[in-house]
Formats: sequence, C-alpha cells, structure tokens
Amino acid sequence: MPHTPLPPRHRANAKSMRRVMTDAELKLWNELRAHRLMGLGFRRQFPIAGYIVDFACPEKRLVVEVDGSQHGDAGLAEADGSRTSRLEQDGWTVLRFWNDDVIRDIDNVCQHIVITAGLAGPI
Repeated sequence: MPHTPLPPRHRANAKSMRRVMTDAELKLWNELRAHRLMGLGFRRQFPIAGYIVDFACPEKRLVVEVDGSQHGDAGLAEADGSRTSRLEQDGWTVLRFWNDDVIRDIDNVCQHIVITAGLAGPI
C-alpha cells in the first residue's frame, strides 16, 4: 500500500503515541494485533489524511477510534465530527467506541468491528 508523504513530525508523533497507549487502547490492540480478529490486519496509531487514527485496517478501509470522556465536550466532539467526515471523504469507515465500552464489553466491540468489516460468524 503506497504511503502518503508524511511530515517527519507527524511520523514521530505516531511513534510516540504507540508507546503510551491508554488502558482501553491496549486492551483493544491485544484483540486486533497479529491478525487475531478474524484475520483482519490492523495498524495502530496510523497516519491518514493528516490525522493519526487509533487503529486502521487498510484492507477494509476501516478506522477504529477509542475515545475518553473528554470527547464528550462540545469542542472536541465537533473536531471529531470534522475528522470523521474527512476520513469518510477518503473512503474510510470510522467506528468510535468509548473507553468504558472497550474495558467492560470487549467482545461486543470486537463483534461490531467484525460486522462492519463485512465478515460474518462468531469471533
């Protein structure tokens, strides 16, 4: 997959973010990494269209974001909406989950990802 040119600062930010994942991101990454979820290949802290998304499955053009409570604030929620719109313009499907959903109900989060990716059957 060809990569879009990325400023070195963005690449460094993505690399740094991989080292300091939240508990919810780490829990989800343990389900997604190494093609563990129905063979889907995910990348973490992946740069797309000037943004760094939490998780991306380039093959299915699927982005998964894990949001903390601060994303409920009006300003950040508006920025998230703009970001989602921009990614969708480029053909990506964006799923957003709250940290609490990932921590408490990882099985249903994974099931939703599988269904959105167009894969049927139990996990």
